[in-house]
Amino acid sequence: MPTISLFYGILIKMNWKDTGQHNAPHFHAFYGEYEAVFGLDGEIISGSFPKRQSAFIKAWVLLHEDDLAANWRLAINGEEIFRIEPLR
Repeated sequence: MPTISLFYGILIKMNWKDTGQHNAPHFHAFYGEYEAVFGLDGEIISGSFPKRQSAFIKAWVLLHEDDLAANWRLAINGEEIFRIEPLR
């Protein structure tokens, strides 16, 4: 699962080349021992994540909605996804 962004110790990854295995558009976030799946709206679908880092992810999602949607379209078509600028 390739990394698409890294900021404030939060690693963001998105699967690609596994078409047909996912329903709702999402990405995976990792922070220390925490792991969660987030929807492209920045809400947690599964897992757990610290509140402060979840807020950082929501802010990042708002800034990169179009990039995330484009990456998702690439991923479901089995194409390589691209990196997205980190939150600064």
